[in-house]
Amino acid sequence: METLTPDLKAGLDLANDNRKVRRRPLADLTVIVPIGPDETSWPRILGCLSDLPTKAEVVLVGTSQSPSQLEQIVRECGIQCQVSWISTCVGRARQMNEGVAATSNSFLWFLHADSELTSSALQALDQSLESAPEAVHYFQLEFKDDGPRSMNLNTRGVRFRSRVLRLPFGDQGLCLSRATFVRLGSFNESVPYGEDHLLVWAAHRARVPLCEVNATIVTSSRRYRESGWLLTTLRNLGRTWYQALPQWVALLWSQRR
Repeated sequence: METLTPDLKAGLDLANDNRKVRRRPLADLTVIVPIGPDETSWPRILGCLSDLPTKAEVVLVGTSQSPSQLEQIVRECGIQCQVSWISTCVGRARQMNEGVAATSNSFLWFLHADSELTSSALQALDQSLESAPEAVHYFQLEFKDDGPRSMNLNTRGVRFRSRVLRLPFGDQGLCLSRATFVRLGSFNESVPYGEDHLLVWAAHRARVPLCEVNATIVTSSRRYRESGWLLTTLRNLGRTWYQALPQWVALLWSQRR
């Protein structure tokens, strides 16, 4: 058996040490939560993030000053990582971009303020990021029972859109590396809606893979109850396809070049 030289042995020992100290993705993760002017449900998402490692961070991006009870809420939620609040102008795309600019971690996870995570979400995301760090990751989506009964059709529609058409939306908890985010050009602040939709199209054009996390995010369906299920569903479909058609043409054109 060949004996290792001292230099080779030292190199192998160093490589093994590097593998041991390499942080898991969640320890290098920033969670960014845009909060609208009238949004009050954001403390719930902090409770869902209580198992994040201490090296992670959560950035709440609001349109007003930090609430005076923020420290108390963080303490009551039992969250161990750093939680900060920054203020910016109204606009979800701008809020999320500002959240990215205020942080330095390698992975970025964009969550809606009214989202709820299942118990397996954090572990599943950690595994998904470990296996495909270059991809755009998204979760399965379910609607809470605070809306119309017809929401089961919307759940099926989301599955078809994200799994077959490969078009997950922001309420599915998009997560990607900072390097990929920069490569895709960040969120488009010039559009009135669909900045998450456009980021996914940019991923398709850049041939960045999409990866479904084996866990579920639960979101509220109250706006379907308040505005009417049929009207809200048709409006969302119309906006999606109005925005998607030119993106599809651009994708085809990019593939021909």
